[in-house]
Formats: sequence, C-alpha cells, structure tokens
Amino acid sequence: MLKKIYVPVDNSDYSDASIALAVEFARKFGSHLVGSHVYAAKMHDVRFKQMEYTLPEEYQDEVELEKQRRIHDTLITMGLQLISDSYLEVMKQKCAAFDIPFEAKMPEGKHFIKLVEDIQDSDYDMVIMGALGMGAVKDSLIGGVCERVVRRVTTDTLVVRNLEPIEEQNGNILVGIDGSPESFAGLKTALHLGQAFNKQVEAVGVYDPYLHYIVFNSVVNVLTERAARTFRFKEQEQLHEDVIDTGLAKIYQSHLEVSRAIAKDEHDYALKITLLDGKGYEKILQYARKTGPWLLVLGRIGVHSEQDMDIGSNAENLLRLAPCNVLLSSQRYFPQIDVKAEETLVWTQEALDRMAKAPPLVRGIAKTAVHRFAIERGHSVITESVIDKAMEAIMPARSSEKLTRVAKTLAEQKLLESESVETYICGECGYAAHAQEPVHCPVCSSPTERFHKVDKSALEHIAVDEGGAAEEETFDGVRLKWSEQAKKALRRVPRGYMRRNVKARIEKSARSQKTGTITNAFATQIIDENMGEAAAVREDAPELRAVGASARTQPESATAHFESLVEWTEAAVERLHLVPGGFMRNITQTRIEQRAQEAGLEKVTLDFAARVIENGRSLANEVLGRYYQGNSVEE
Repeated sequence: MLKKIYVPVDNSDYSDASIALAVEFARKFGSHLVGSHVYAAKMHDVRFKQMEYTLPEEYQDEVELEKQRRIHDTLITMGLQLISDSYLEVMKQKCAAFDIPFEAKMPEGKHFIKLVEDIQDSDYDMVIMGALGMGAVKDSLIGGVCERVVRRVTTDTLVVRNLEPIEEQNGNILVGIDGSPESFAGLKTALHLGQAFNKQVEAVGVYDPYLHYIVFNSVVNVLTERAARTFRFKEQEQLHEDVIDTGLAKIYQSHLEVSRAIAKDEHDYALKITLLDGKGYEKILQYARKTGPWLLVLGRIGVHSEQDMDIGSNAENLLRLAPCNVLLSSQRYFPQIDVKAEETLVWTQEALDRMAKAPPLVRGIAKTAVHRFAIERGHSVITESVIDKAMEAIMPARSSEKLTRVAKTLAEQKLLESESVETYICGECGYAAHAQEPVHCPVCSSPTERFHKVDKSALEHIAVDEGGAAEEETFDGVRLKWSEQAKKALRRVPRGYMRRNVKARIEKSARSQKTGTITNAFATQIIDENMGEAAAVREDAPELRAVGASARTQPESATAHFESLVEWTEAAVERLHLVPGGFMRNITQTRIEQRAQEAGLEKVTLDFAARVIENGRSLANEVLGRYYQGNSVEE
C-alpha cells in the first residue's frame, strides 16, 4: 500500500513527531522512507552582499571583497550541509534500529519550492510532514511551508499535529464523506490504516439544511417588490422544507451507506457511520473536538470542487483547526456502480414495471445503463422519464416513441397546515416526521423508539412561564412565537451577521419540526452549539467571550430597543446614533464597550462615549495623514 514515504524534516518538535509516525508506518507496511531537509545557502549569499557596505574599510577593496565572498560561500554552504546532515542523521538512526530502508536528500533552494519539485518528480505514496516548523509561535495554526506544499502537490499528505509519543496516542480514525471520489479513496486508506494500527474507523457526513434559509432571509430585504414576487419566497421555502431538506439528508446518508458497503464488501469491516446537520467543516470540527480522534481523513477537494482546485474550503479550514493529525486524500475511488445505485437510487413502481417488460437477456445491461445515466446527471429517483432519457442517449431513434409527461411541481401544491398535525423527531439524526410516527427513520433507519413526539401545547405553556410569547413574522410570512427568555438568549449573540445567522437557524429548526413556539431551551441549545464553537476558535475575541454572560436590559425609553451587553445612558446612546449606521456604528459600539470593560465601568456615559469616539477619530486622522504624507510627490 505505502511503498515509499517522504518526510520533510527541520529539527522541530513536529518534525520529530513526523519521523516517529513515518517509522511506525514503515514498520506496518514495509515502506521505504525518504528524509529531506532543504537548506538555503543562496539566500545567505544575498544577505551577505546586502551587508557588505557595513564591513570595515580594509575589506572594501574589490579583491578582498571577492575573497570574503568565497570564504563566506564556502563556510555557509558547508555549515548548512552539516546541519542538514545532522537533522537527517536522527531519522537515519531510527530507521536503522528497525532495518527500514532509508534515503537522505539535501536539496539547496527555497524550502517549499524544492519540496514540491521533489514530490512532483517522484513516486512517493505518501508525504508525512509537521503542521508547524521551527518558526511556530503560540497562535500559529499551520506553518507556511506546510501550507504551500499541501496546496501544490497531489500526493496523499498526512499533516502531523499530535506530539505525544506514538504509544500514548489514542483515538479512532474519522473520515469525512461527502460523496466525492477523493473522500471514498480516503475511506479506503483509513480502513487500511485502521486495520494496521488497530484503530476503529468512523465515517461522518454533514448536510446543511440551514444555508438556503439564511440566504433567503438575508436577500429578501434587498429585492424589489417585483423581484420578490418573481422569486416566490414562500413557495421556495416550502419546497426546501418538504423535499430538499429531507432529500439532502437522504443523499448524504446514502453516501455513508455506500461507505459502509465498501467497508463490508472490500475489507470485511463493520464501519460506524454518523450523519450530522450544519456547516460541513464546523460540524466535523465539533465532532472531532468531542471524540478526540487520532487521525482525521478528508478528501483534498470536495464533491462540488473543480478538478484543478488546490484544496477544498472544508479541508482547508479543518487542516488549520482540527486538534489531531489530518490526512488529505488526493487519490480518487469510484464505488462500483451497482453498489452506489443500490444505496442512492429509488425506482418508482411505474419505472420498475417498465423495466420488467425488457427481455431478460438485456434487462441487466439496461438497468446498469439507466443507473449510470441517473447518477451522472444527479437523479435520485428513477422515473419512466429518466428511463426514456437514458434510452434516448443510447438509442436516439427511440426519441420519437417517447410519451409526453407533465410533472406537477411541489411549489404549486398546498401543504395542509394544521395545529393538529403531530411532529416526531428522530433522536439520532434530527429528521422531523409529521402526521404519524414512522416505523423507521427514512434518513438514518433508526427504529420507531428513537423518535420522540413534540408536545406543542406544552411548549406554549412553557413560553407563558418564560415571560409570555410575542409573534414575529419571518421573511416569507410565516409567524413564529418567541418567549421573552428566548429573545433574551438571542441577544447574547454578537450583533450583525452572527445574530442573523443564529436566529435563522433557530427559525429553520422550529419550522422543520412544525413547532410554532420558540422557548428558551430550544433557542439556547442552538445558540450554545453555534456560538460556543466560534468562541473556541477565537478565544481572544471580546465579543465572543461575552457569550454566556447575562445581557443587561435598557430602561424603557426612546432607546428601549437598543441592545448591549453593558448598560448605557440614554444620552450616550443618542451620541452613538450620530455615527453612520451599519458597520461603522457596530464597530464603534464594540470599541466603546471594550474600553468600558477595561476601565471597570458599569455604565457607559455620554462623556466616556464621546471621548472614545474622539480618540478613535484622532487615531484614524493620524494614520491617514502619515499615509498621504508617505505617498506624496514633491513638485
């Protein structure tokens, strides 16, 4: 599997961890290891020439300068080669202890350029390198050399973050599955590694039912009335809630089922699968922090990426933020068409009847052709129309025999909305079933006992106990009730896009579950899930540190709806409102509140707010003045 492994070294802790891991890989798979350290002698030569003017006068003679240059070049080259040799000697000795074939390389030049050239010109099966190097500091997420190499090579690359000794490293292998050939190839690699290192392998898929709602909610206020009528938000949202959201869940669940089939059929392994809902990299990151995996395996690019893309956005974010080793898979693997079709395609009864009329001799071939046609074009349901199109692609002469079929669109149908409609939520994947309790979940196949019924009347009573409920209208005219405590909980979220997105997620979840009342517990769960993750990513952000703190309310006045985490006098609020609305006002308010907290003030007064605003203006003027002065041209 892994005949030759390439390991860039630089004497850092991450480099040592990479060597140790590569040695373990070589022991398991009988691999040949190649260690490489790049030294930059020419860079030192340039620096020396730049500093020649600082040499004493007796060295300024041209002949003497040339002599000094030769001496410097020789010493630097020899010294850097000795350093490189020392770095590689460590790896050489570790390989020798286990009779592992080893090759040392010491190219001269720019670090990442030489590494990329070597990887591209060689037949390495994997690259193992540290996430950070010698230049790492406290807030470093990924080293410059590592990131540049990862973006430029198409060899599977394992980026090492875990610095613990190999024997002390626990956790399973987590694989992100999105249906792309790269993710399926990563799964196969993970299964090999899991068997070799006795690690459990788990496949995780993530679908996002919230994105379209957030987008609709944001765009509705900028469209003209005519454009809004044309776009038909209400019908669009109904379409998503009734078909697309559930369809997305089924599609990603089917990717996981295909993964399980691959593990069972090709590796005789019972694969654990998990389906999550939300933003791809965020949910995988949360799950990784919760479960503490040894290795996270991802496709270098995703199912929606172009083939010439260097790295997908989910993979890039997880490469920076994941708390474990990350393996980026660049290989591609296509599941057998019958396996994929069995898990992802559904045939209507009419289509099955149509296929049954085909002669037995060609029925199997025809079915395979229809499967391939449907999968290539993104169909999840095979109807007679799909069969016609598939047959037309194979035999154009059949086009004259096709019958015209007119499909009714779901956007034109009326969904029966009634307070009597009962909702059942799957405790495994969150799927919402209406009207009757399912025998099993259509998404994750959980049994009926995993469903719990939503008690709408109980929610309304809870809302009354939480200070009463006030109705709000969503962007497409649906009315939802928010309890007073739920609204207070939402005010904990920083203003701007964060609060808008979290509110949209809460509304979307309530609508999916057909619950017209949003309680504090319902809202808080979603708020904590989203904002807690943001705070973990940016622990130093003052606006996120404030999440979880009790929001202070303003006294009833002309500024009663002004939202803040600290108390403001009415005069101070009026002064703030003189700042242009939007981004400028938001950032000014944040700055004032930060200064107030630093000064230990319990209330923002007019004098304090005015002083902070003036200081900010003075600083901006000073910076701009320097900029213009530095860029002015004298006549």
